[in-house]
Amino acid sequence: MVTERRSVIADAAITTLARAGGRGLTHRAVDRQAGLPIGSTSYYFRTRADLLRAAVDRLAELDEAAIAPAAGGTLAADLARVADQLLGSDRERLLARYELALESVRRPELRGFLAVGTRRVRAAIEQRLGEQGVTSPREVADAALALVDGLLLAELTATERQQRSRAELERTLVRIVGTG
Repeated sequence: MVTERRSVIADAAITTLARAGGRGLTHRAVDRQAGLPIGSTSYYFRTRADLLRAAVDRLAELDEAAIAPAAGGTLAADLARVADQLLGSDRERLLARYELALESVRRPELRGFLAVGTRRVRAAIEQRLGEQGVTSPREVADAALALVDGLLLAELTATERQQRSRAELERTLVRIVGTG
């Protein structure tokens, strides 16, 4: 029950970040978003830093689960699927991540939390690359993460053209991670 309540609060924090930005992330706003009695969020996460960490940890957990191999899918296809979801049905997750990234510029402790989450996702990608027989899986994983981050930001903020299709995203990713 406690773990479930913490996840509900972390999910509500992610939604609050996406909808109201970093300045809108308060314990009271998260309580409202989660449909919990006022004071619930601060019971589980005493400080704003604790709440931010919960959001970062939950994002990493969701990202790890999202990049798990799909039946018969390649790493490039799975990364394209995740990117497509983040630009569509999971857009709030993407917006929250960017809010956290921008806030981390001014809050070094948050940067540390984000680094832990990034290492978790990189390790999952690196493992898949190793299974494919890629010679330098760490370097390729770093490049793949940078490419996905760049593609996501470009697509999220694009003003002059239509969003890339999932197939276009996959073709771009194949150039970095291969087809395996």
